[in-house]
Amino acid sequence: MPSLDLVVESAIEKSVRVTQLSGMFDCPIADKTRLSWKAELPIEDQDWNIGLIMGPSGCGKSQCLKRLWGEPREYEWENQKAVVDSFAQSLAVTEISKTCSAVGFNTIPAWMRPFSVLSNGEKFRAIIARHLLETPDPILIDEFTSIVDRQVAKITSNSVQKYVRKHSRKLIAASCHYDIVEWLQPDWTFEPHSGKFVWRSVRQRPKIECTIARIDHKAWSLFAPYHYMNAELVKQAQCFGLFCEGILAAFSGVINKPDKKKNDLWASSRIVTLPDFQGLGLAMVLNDTIGSSYTAINRRYHTYPAHPAFIQSFINSKNWIMTSRPKLQNRAHKQRGSFIKIGGRPCATFSYVGPKMDPAQAKALLMVD
Repeated sequence: MPSLDLVVESAIEKSVRVTQLSGMFDCPIADKTRLSWKAELPIEDQDWNIGLIMGPSGCGKSQCLKRLWGEPREYEWENQKAVVDSFAQSLAVTEISKTCSAVGFNTIPAWMRPFSVLSNGEKFRAIIARHLLETPDPILIDEFTSIVDRQVAKITSNSVQKYVRKHSRKLIAASCHYDIVEWLQPDWTFEPHSGKFVWRSVRQRPKIECTIARIDHKAWSLFAPYHYMNAELVKQAQCFGLFCEGILAAFSGVINKPDKKKNDLWASSRIVTLPDFQGLGLAMVLNDTIGSSYTAINRRYHTYPAHPAFIQSFINSKNWIMTSRPKLQNRAHKQRGSFIKIGGRPCATFSYVGPKMDPAQAKALLMVD
């Protein structure tokens, strides 16, 4: 059982400014500052995966984390190299991509950029991915979620806890933010300022209200930078948006794909979730809803994912059946009046077989008679 008996003392130099402050605020100058913490953390009494040291700034979270488990590991990033090149050379690209996707760092073009140009949310998720892949148990993370907005903090916390539990890892985080507790779902919490240690049971994360509606084609410009292929979307595409608590979070462009016999096939052409919302499975919710609406009016609905993590999500879903295993889909490039093949991507084909939406609701969503 970890036992905490920590005293931190620092001498105070009676400088000119310290003397001035003492006089201004009538605050006596001590020879030393002294902070102390004493507690028992019975973490060996039960199995656990995630611990959270929490409390206000200055309460001793970092000091307790270091004293009990050591210095948290810090990683360096190559300034001019792609993010993926800073991960340990022993790691396969497939392993890196799966872990980045698992924590919501799922924008493929961002994996190819230097760490320095990423957003704070992307940096945070990239750091978490390296910890999960390269840090031995227990993974120690100080100032957890401190550099990101609270929306990203909650979503990433949820993604991290799922990964840690799935892979039977151990993670201990220190944070001054209490709003992540319901999302990180720690098995135990410790507050240094009160000495309070509490075992917790894992609960369901808070629900998120989502709505799906037809949106204007112009909305694609918001999502295009985060799509891993080109930024084109055919003008004929029917566009749908998923709104997360009123904020547009995910986009799907759907096109008609007639064949020689029928004209009843519709398919997802582009589907993108904004980085701040990645990790909640919103793209699957959007795809399921669109598939449910088209099949309700006797249309077929297909999707062609290429991202390995996205393909796995469709394989795991009861609402989809794979009709074609991943294979290269050649793209064509026009050059001087002719088309030439320039390679391809391994796409799978899935057909929606899940529950059908009420026909009246489906017609309203699809805007058909």
